[in-house]
Formats: sequence, C-alpha cells, structure tokens
Amino acid sequence: MTHPPGLSLQQAIFTALAGSTALVNYLGGVKIFDDIPEHTQFPYVTIGQSFMADWSTATDQGREHLFRIHVWSRYSGGTEAQLIAEEIIQVLHDAALVLQDNILVNLRFTGADVLRDRDGKTHHNILRFRAVTEPV
Repeated sequence: MTHPPGLSLQQAIFTALAGSTALVNYLGGVKIFDDIPEHTQFPYVTIGQSFMADWSTATDQGREHLFRIHVWSRYSGGTEAQLIAEEIIQVLHDAALVLQDNILVNLRFTGADVLRDRDGKTHHNILRFRAVTEPV
C-alpha cells in the first residue's frame, strides 16, 4: 500500500521537528501533536489544518499542500512562543525531507499570525507553510 502524500508529508514534518534538539529543549520534550493528550503541559506544538490541491502539469502529477503548525505557550510574554516558532521555521523552511512513496519538491514558510488567546494567558503562534509533492 502506498502512503498518501499528505500523510507522508505529515510524518516527515513530525520526524524533522522531533529531531531538532533545540525545539525539544524549548518544549521540554517531544511535545508535537496532531491531537493534544489530556493534561499536556505548556509549551507544545500542534500540526494543524491542512489543505491539498492538484498541482499536476501536462506531463507530471503533483500536489500542493498548505498547512499550519501551531505553537502554544503560557510563558509570561511572547518570548517563548517566538523562540519556538523561529526554531520550527529554521527546521522546515527549504528542508529536504524524505517522504515515503512521494518526493518533496519544495517546502516554504509563507507567514505567521502571533496571537494571544481569549484566556489572556496563552500565546498562540500560527505558522503557515506550503509544500509541493510528486509521486515516486
């Protein structure tokens, strides 16, 4: 069974982020989730929403992936969230990730939103990325 490109990309992103010593140190462990376990302590990162579209040409198949990574922190001030966000950008922007059953053509950071949640305590950075994949 071949891996769908979206799943292959998400697995490679997780592996790259979990392999960053600086990021793991900022988070106090490998706290990178797509579903947050109950009682998870701040800070942590979630691999969030994604959008996939056909990116084929007349001769080649391809997919465009737009996805978000969320940084969550309750550290006083936004410093912790900003440091974590910057490390994620450094790890993923232009990364040469290895995907199962797919080829990563490119991966780019496209923008971010820096927010404070309604609770007044939680800093929430939303990082946006764009990737293009092709089947092997």
